[in-house]
Formats: sequence, structure tokens, C-alpha cells
Amino acid sequence: MLDSPWRADFPGILALAGEGQTYLDSAATAQKPQVVLDALLGYYSGGAANVHRAQHLPGERATRAFEASRLAAAHWLNAASSDEIIFTRGSTESLNLLAYSLEETFSAGDEIVISALEHHANLLPWQQLARRKALKLVVLPLDPLGAVDLHQAATLIGPRTRLLAVSQLSNVLGRWQPVRELLALARAHGALTVIDGAQGAVHGRHDMQAMGCDFYVCSSHKLYGPDGVGVLYGRRAALAQLRHWQFGGEMVQQADYHSASFRPAPLGFEAGTPPIAGVIALGATLDYLGGLDAAAVSGHEAALHLKLLAGLAARDGIQLLGTPHVALASFTVDGLHSSDLAHLLSEQGIAVRAGHHCAMPLMNSLGLSGAIRVSLGLYNDGADLERFFSALDKSLELLR
Repeated sequence: MLDSPWRADFPGILALAGEGQTYLDSAATAQKPQVVLDALLGYYSGGAANVHRAQHLPGERATRAFEASRLAAAHWLNAASSDEIIFTRGSTESLNLLAYSLEETFSAGDEIVISALEHHANLLPWQQLARRKALKLVVLPLDPLGAVDLHQAATLIGPRTRLLAVSQLSNVLGRWQPVRELLALARAHGALTVIDGAQGAVHGRHDMQAMGCDFYVCSSHKLYGPDGVGVLYGRRAALAQLRHWQFGGEMVQQADYHSASFRPAPLGFEAGTPPIAGVIALGATLDYLGGLDAAAVSGHEAALHLKLLAGLAARDGIQLLGTPHVALASFTVDGLHSSDLAHLLSEQGIAVRAGHHCAMPLMNSLGLSGAIRVSLGLYNDGADLERFFSALDKSLELLR
């Protein structure tokens, strides 16, 4: 049956099941364990206060909890120091922060390299930076399996490359990308490197010191934590190249009417009141995840994924996008529109995602207007997939 031993930890999953809903959209946002809800309520009910700015007890207590989450994030990613962790409002803001803060390091004609599978969040900030600074945006093609083609990457990453920004795990194709090889190609030319870990961070622990990227971004809401919080890791030397991009609040060291000086990272890039409750709750999330048996989680996800892929392969007319490694599968059905199929699945209580998945250029390159995506969390079980396949069969019968 592929039962999940962690399902009872997620009240949202239980509530949805009570409404007859089967949640298979965790790649968009994950449900939250009870410890996250407890942390949010604890912060607000115990007396909310701003961080870093007050000498009173509520402010000191909030600051300690906030900075404890920074330590937890640094430990989770094996950063060299908690000073290498900047809290943002999500992966999208982290990537925009980098695009604006690094802008002055580029000159006309320099090249930024991305891949053909990028989420809009790791495409548009670089696209718009290229437009502002007359840079060349280089797009790495994919191989037939849905991974960046390393042979072509070796010819496209060159002496004019100033930055490489690629996803660790595709949110559409579900395939781990050859990040280490791409990082090595970029480093050989002295380029800065950015890894979009919004999907990858959910599946396994990733060691920043071993990986060797300059920057890594991920989002709390996909990692079973609260929304409105992101983590931007940056190597100390790479962080020193960033220029401040938002101004006000605690990021200021000294200010008069005509000039100001600013703090270095991390506080220098956390202007204004941060998402305090969310950051504290992210710390609780990481503590929860760190207490799980990682091998058991990974084995459960792998078994569910195999069941998902086998069920899709057993049905006529279903075309899988790429060859996914983990946790999700995107597919189309011959002769059917994905939105029609998603509508019928939704009417039967099956929550999946349909559309371009914030990757329009990838979909266009595949000749598709959209696809259905089923994505799994550690709380899903075999019964969820059985309900999905039953609803899929009924939907296909109706539409055909």
C-alpha cells in the first residue's frame, strides 16, 4: 500500500482527505507539519516583536529565534558560516536580488548562461538584466532525456561567460541536472555560479561547501515550511561582490540627509521588517526534517515515484515529458487538452497542476501549450495514487 509514516504529522493533508481531496501538487507548494503551525502560533500568541532593533524582552526573544533559524539553515546547507545565509521572501526574490545586486559587475557584451528548462524565476531576472546592460543571454540546450547537454554546454560556456544560472532539479521534467559538471565548466572561465534549488532542496540535503556554487536559492513553502520566506546562500567572497538593492531599516549603518553607509551581508540585504514569524517557523521545519530518517524518506518517495511512472506507462496515449528522476511526472495525452483533463480530475477531488508550469519557453520548445503535472510529498501514499489512477481512467473514458 506504500503507507506514509509521516502523514499524520500534516493536518492539512488530513483535512483535505476529509473533504475527499487528494493532494498531488507539492511541487507548487507543500503542506505543513504541525510543528510549523505551532511555531507560527507560538510567535504571535507569545508576543510578536521586531528583530535586531529593540532591547526589550519580546524583541530579544524574537531576535534569538530568528537568528537560530539562520543557524539552522546554515547547518542544513552546510554553509561555512551563518553569515552566508540571507533571508528573502522566496526563490524569486532571491534571484531578482542577485540580478540587481550584481548588475554593476557586467559590461556590454558579457554573457549570462542559463538552460532551456528554467522556471521563469530563473529566466526573467537574467533576461531583463541582459536587456538593461546589453549582455548576451546564452541558452544551453537539452539532451533527449531532459538534461542539459554537456557536450554543447562545453562549447557555449566560454571566456565571455560571466555568470551561469541553472536549476538543480527541473520543476517540469523532474530530472536532476548535471550541476557539478556545469559548475566546473563555469569556474574554468572565472564565472559566478547560481543554482536554483527551489525543487532540489526538497529532496535530500545538499552540501554547499562540497557543491562549490557561489549562490544557491530555495523557498520555504516547497520545503514544508511557511510561505513568504526564501533562503539565499552565498559564499562569503561572492557575497562581497553584491551591491545593496533595497534600502531602509536595519540594513543601514549610518545615515544623514545626503549620504549613508550600509551593513554587509546578511543584514545588509534584509531591508525592512523581515517575515519574522515565517523565518522562525522555517527553523522549526528544518528541525522537523532533520529528525526524520532520511533513507526512509528517500525510499518512500522513490517507491511512490516508481508506482506513478508505472501507472502512467500502462495507459495508452500518455506521453511523459522527459525521464524524471524523482517525485514528479509531467505528461500529455494524445488528442486531449491538459486543462480539460485537469478539470475532470479536479471534479473527482484530485489536485494536480495543469498548464505551462512557469516554463513557457520550455513548453514552446516541446511544441506544447501545457501539460499535467503530478507531484508527490513525503505525506503521500499508495492510496493517493490509486485514487488518482481511478479518476484518470474515468476522465480519459469521458474525454475519448
